[in-house]
Amino acid sequence: MAITIEPLTGAALKSALPSLAELRIMVFRAYPYLYDGTIAYEQDYLARFAAAEGAIVVAARDGERIVGVATGAPLGGHTAGFVPLFAKHGVDPDSIFYFGESVLLPGYRGQGIGHAFFDHREAHARRIGGINGPYTRTAFCGVLRPDDHPLRPADYRPLDPFWMKRGYRKIDGLIGTYSWRDVGEAADTAKPMQFWIKDL
Repeated sequence: MAITIEPLTGAALKSALPSLAELRIMVFRAYPYLYDGTIAYEQDYLARFAAAEGAIVVAARDGERIVGVATGAPLGGHTAGFVPLFAKHGVDPDSIFYFGESVLLPGYRGQGIGHAFFDHREAHARRIGGINGPYTRTAFCGVLRPDDHPLRPADYRPLDPFWMKRGYRKIDGLIGTYSWRDVGEAADTAKPMQFWIKDL
């Protein structure tokens, strides 16, 4: 069956929240995120993300089943906590449209869906205006794990080459933090998150 990729809004988004939450938990449980999440938190997180002004939620469906999702929103809206970090590194926060995540079930990878997720969000960022005019950059972050992490699979392949092919570059020192509970751990811990940026 053909995969369809489309933005979700309104009632369609609301009805899809449980599926989106389950998908995030499933995909992010794997290395390198090792995220031990809950459905309640995920549904709340996605609902708040979708409600942010200028936000986009894109879903990939195989028939009626959601097999992937990608999100984006203005940096100063949903992720205002990172605004000082960008400003400190000489990057105008108001110029940034931020990509929250792009998650896809393993069996659907390598078919161009990841590229489509970026295409949809970058096009959306170009289409909408920020408080100071058009967005001129997109950004996202990825968790940093040591190369000798005990749960790193032997066949693990970082996504850095894919991101660089899309035109993104790491910004030295532009590292924020997110906290979550790792699989097998009892409490949340802060994780370093490296930011990547692309000029639109």
